Amino acid sequence: MNTSPAMKGISTAQQSRHWTGPAVFSFGFRPFFLAGALYSAVVIAVWVPWYLGHIALPTDWPPVAWHAHELLFGYGPAIIAGFLLTAVPNWTGRLPVVGWPLAGLFALWLLGRLAVSTSAWLGAGLTATAAMAFLVALALVIGREIAAGRNWRNLKVLILVGILIAAQAIALRETALTGSSTYGVRLAIGAIIVLIALIGGRIVPSFTRNWLKHRGADRMPAPFSRFDLAVVLASAVALAAWTLIPDPEAARAWISALLGAAAILQGVRLARWRPLATGAEPLVAILHIGYAFIPLGFALAAVAAWRGDPALDAAAIHAWTAGAIGTMTLAVMTRATRGHTGRPLAADGATVLIYAGVVLAALTRILAALLPAFSGWLLSASAALWVIAFGGFAIIYGPMLVRRAPR
Repeated sequence: MNTSPAMKGISTAQQSRHWTGPAVFSFGFRPFFLAGALYSAVVIAVWVPWYLGHIALPTDWPPVAWHAHELLFGYGPAIIAGFLLTAVPNWTGRLPVVGWPLAGLFALWLLGRLAVSTSAWLGAGLTATAAMAFLVALALVIGREIAAGRNWRNLKVLILVGILIAAQAIALRETALTGSSTYGVRLAIGAIIVLIALIGGRIVPSFTRNWLKHRGADRMPAPFSRFDLAVVLASAVALAAWTLIPDPEAARAWISALLGAAAILQGVRLARWRPLATGAEPLVAILHIGYAFIPLGFALAAVAAWRGDPALDAAAIHAWTAGAIGTMTLAVMTRATRGHTGRPLAADGATVLIYAGVVLAALTRILAALLPAFSGWLLSASAALWVIAFGGFAIIYGPMLVRRAPR
């Protein structure tokens, strides 16, 4: 990694301390992890009673469309922003975005959340403009940093953010015309899953290797190789096919084959990282558990396409969203927060509790799609577990995120 003269001998953590304002704006992960977790809990806590007809919001959007948009384009980008704004300085050797520029990005994110939830007052045009402003601004900031640091190897991450922007534009247009989104939502799910597969393929074996070395283990996880690149590409192709032909009633055999192959390849990839050796440390094990929802989603989607089964297709969607996205983001948030605030890289009892909450929330949500006769109480149980997980993160990790790290 090339380091600029201004950065020589000075870590990004030390640079962030030059900001003398509120500690929450001293590093990108702080505001976005905290607000993202809180918002995720609020979205689910509001959506279930709204979906069941007990409350309403001042928005033109139906509850399902609002729910999908705010998790994929509200919560998801918040955590992506927190991760990238923290990781990119290490990739490029440039100063982190802190202080008022970071606060401005965060304000754009808040503006988007407010706009979507009050679209009945704003109208479709203003709502779409406000909703998309944050992701566009984030892409510009990350693009500038990658270009200035000549860190071209990570340009693929920026491309995936660009695909997510396109997905949001499609979703907003679909929702304005029909009250729901199919292609935009599926494209967003695909982009985020590929992003997790790409970044997870670096951090999961790396963190596992570090932990196993500390314990004196002999066998290590397989490092990133051409096999991993092939798995990511195969998964991207399968997700593209799943997005372009979303109707499971079509029972497209070739789409089922692509999804099934991706499921097998992703399962083999995970097995190469030695997941069964990590049970003694939940902070590491949760990364493997979260990643396991990716091959599960591909397997469910493959059977859904083969049988033309909408229920299985919905189960696949929630394996990827509630399972892979929910669990992997929570795993990364807890580890990054502990590491960047000087805490031990080990999960305490409260952290294990929120891990259990998000995994059980995902499994219960998958069952709700597969068992429609019990969907009412399964949805409620899943929502409660999700709120425990992400609300619990805000309660446990919030004080770490709003206070300066101990020196």
